[in-house]
Amino acid sequence: MEQTTIDGISLSLAGPVELTLRWVGQDELLKQLLAAWMVIDEKDIPFNPRLIGKPGVGKTTLAYAAARRLDRPVYLFQATMDTRPEDLIITPVIGPDGKIQYAASALVSAMLKGGVLILDEGNRMSEKAWASLAPLLDDRRYVESIITGLRVPAHRDFRIVVTMNEDSSTFEVPEYIHSRLQPQIFIDFPEADEELLILKENLPFAPSRILAYVVDFLQRAHAADELYSVRDGINIARYALKMMAATERDSVELLPLAVERVLGDEALRYLK
Repeated sequence: MEQTTIDGISLSLAGPVELTLRWVGQDELLKQLLAAWMVIDEKDIPFNPRLIGKPGVGKTTLAYAAARRLDRPVYLFQATMDTRPEDLIITPVIGPDGKIQYAASALVSAMLKGGVLILDEGNRMSEKAWASLAPLLDDRRYVESIITGLRVPAHRDFRIVVTMNEDSSTFEVPEYIHSRLQPQIFIDFPEADEELLILKENLPFAPSRILAYVVDFLQRAHAADELYSVRDGINIARYALKMMAATERDSVELLPLAVERVLGDEALRYLK
């Protein structure tokens, strides 16, 4: 584990993540996110964009793809209702020798290494947690650790993006944080051709008839404003394929069963 020292205090850094995610289609959204991170003058600073959309539309995938396009290390912090300010910044831990050591969060590690931090499902955090990030999200670009007394400045190359599920907010994001999380980039369900490309990317071994069946199902569900996502479609196709291999039954029979097992009886109404 990498170590660094700030003002005499040693910190253990979190490692970056390597994910098998690839953004397919909707290239305009990728350009919008990359533009938000650009710095066009010495006195300019990057935006702190937020990606908003229903669960499963690819917010994290888009954020990861944009970060990899910058060729920077990518760090991920999963926000929850229980996230505390110290979880976001620096946490004390007991070392092997029984002494207190300090672990930098994924956020602080990204700040120090000039990486990209994906703050996933940020609207699950409380106002107390958000308040600890206020100076980072404006032109001050630092965080303060109450536990260590350190003020940690962000590397010039540090970038952050926040994902938010528009239907799963546990807490209201404070207004002073709203103004710091700009621009807002909305991600909707993909069109049929893009959805098919995503399925092919994730299931290159699946027969075309199965993928076409799943896309038709998803498009019918989208038209009815259901929350079924391409992630659900991938799971439906994958489960049908596994059952075909296990039982040697035909996909025509197994695909409706896969829909029912993955999403429940109510989803069957969107089949042909």
